Amino acid sequence: MQRNNPSADARGASAGSIDLATLTPGFTDTIHDSQGVFRSLLDALSRPGKIVSIDTVVPALANEQEAYVPVAAYAALLALADYSTPVLLQHPNRALSDALRFHTGAPVTDDCSEAVFAYLDDAHSMPSLEEFSLGEPETPETAAMLFIRVESLTSGAPVTWRGPGIRESETVCVEGVPASFWHERAQLASDFPCGVDCYFVRGGSVIGLPRTTRVEVD
Repeated sequence: MQRNNPSADARGASAGSIDLATLTPGFTDTIHDSQGVFRSLLDALSRPGKIVSIDTVVPALANEQEAYVPVAAYAALLALADYSTPVLLQHPNRALSDALRFHTGAPVTDDCSEAVFAYLDDAHSMPSLEEFSLGEPETPETAAMLFIRVESLTSGAPVTWRGPGIRESETVCVEGVPASFWHERAQLASDFPCGVDCYFVRGGSVIGLPRTTRVEVD
């Protein structure tokens, strides 16, 4: 049963107020498209630092810069979310909220601790990683998964990644992620296997950052 979420009203969309006239369509072929997106997301996490394209087509949610949702983030949430996985939106977004609730049944929440997935459209003001579920040693798979919108996947300050799925090291140049994020994430390393898995998203592409990856920060 889908859990009731009182925060939905605060985001301008209660359970019964989806505007079908302006609803953004989802996948054309739900099963085929979802499977393709899921494979791409797995590929990105298994090859940290590599840019992976989400090979599917879904409509854009909005043209306004402040409400812009990358196609890859929308497709990923359509493929992964369901009625049992609360999704946190960092800022209210009626188009995304309506689309997720209609196409996936996922409740939208503003509580980081209950979010299974989170769409974060401003890395500089995103909540602390410790506010999200980090999983438990016996059930690390219950940790939250974050989709972080960034300004570029290729033109940021270079950062070195090491770990499983990386031959020796990978230089990643994500633009729009503050240094505080890297330091905060490094502090969670001692909690492994608990932690969070992240995707940096721009347009139709993602870079996966699993909790197993070590990021060298100054």
